[in-house]
Amino acid sequence: MSHAGPPLPTAAEPSAPFVPAERGARARRALWIAAGLFLLTLFSTLAVGAQFALSYAQNRADIPLLIETYANIWQEPELLWLGMPFAFTLLGILLAHELGHYFACRYYGIAASYPYFIPAPTIIGTFGAFIRIRSPMVNRTALFDVGLAGPVVGFLFAVPALALAIAHSKVVPGIAETAPVIFGTPLLEVLLAALLRPGVAVGDLLLHPVGRAAWVGLFATALNLLPVGQLDGGHIVYALNHDRHRRISLACLLALLVLGIGFWPGWLAWAVLLLLLGYRHPALLDGDAPLDRRRHLWALVALAIFLLCFVPVPFAVRWF
Repeated sequence: MSHAGPPLPTAAEPSAPFVPAERGARARRALWIAAGLFLLTLFSTLAVGAQFALSYAQNRADIPLLIETYANIWQEPELLWLGMPFAFTLLGILLAHELGHYFACRYYGIAASYPYFIPAPTIIGTFGAFIRIRSPMVNRTALFDVGLAGPVVGFLFAVPALALAIAHSKVVPGIAETAPVIFGTPLLEVLLAALLRPGVAVGDLLLHPVGRAAWVGLFATALNLLPVGQLDGGHIVYALNHDRHRRISLACLLALLVLGIGFWPGWLAWAVLLLLLGYRHPALLDGDAPLDRRRHLWALVALAIFLLCFVPVPFAVRWF
């Protein structure tokens, strides 16, 4: 996820004096914050990954309560080693996504922060990651490339991880019927399972922890490609047609409300969060130069990635 910086300065706003020492101190502080958040996220994903690994080894699809998860780690910290496949895969996908944004910003001379990871005591261990874009976008081409780079690079890392996991996952007939938490199946997972495990129902596959991490990466990619505000999808839409960005953002928020009522209540919370963050987009320094034909084709690629990753019901709880 990339979040744009402050609005453009006007001629009436005097620029602040350049203070190298102060800027260096801020950069060091930002680096320490980014490193600290990464370590916390590493711990939370290792803890969750250990529980996925234990369940997988015992041919179970259940996920212990979060309190039980961290209590087990407190009593047996060596269990964290079991979480490495899940944690390293997930953090690798998220880092690839954010570095895609970061290096696209560097290419266009746009100031951007280090990636900030968000640890979370949830069943996936994190709320993702983001970078802050600290200077205005130059033109539509730069905005499009920065918005597109993250999802594409993250997707390219997630696909082989999911494919490898599906190829080596266990077949446990009826395993889906015993799971207290049901993870939705994205279209990409259905296609890869049909290709790599023909004749095996997706519901009979006990997905390896690496595959579960790839699933989380795909879910994060789909969320970021929603065409709202300053999400990656919002950047892409604004670069394609800034006049329609606001209407498309509002239409997407309305669609999330419908999905929240008819499919998964979590979409309601996501719609409210996006509304609070804002559905408008900052103006560009040069918003007139159109995108070339090649980038319009890449926009179709972004749409295809979204359709392959999106799940109407990401999580469902089965009450026995």
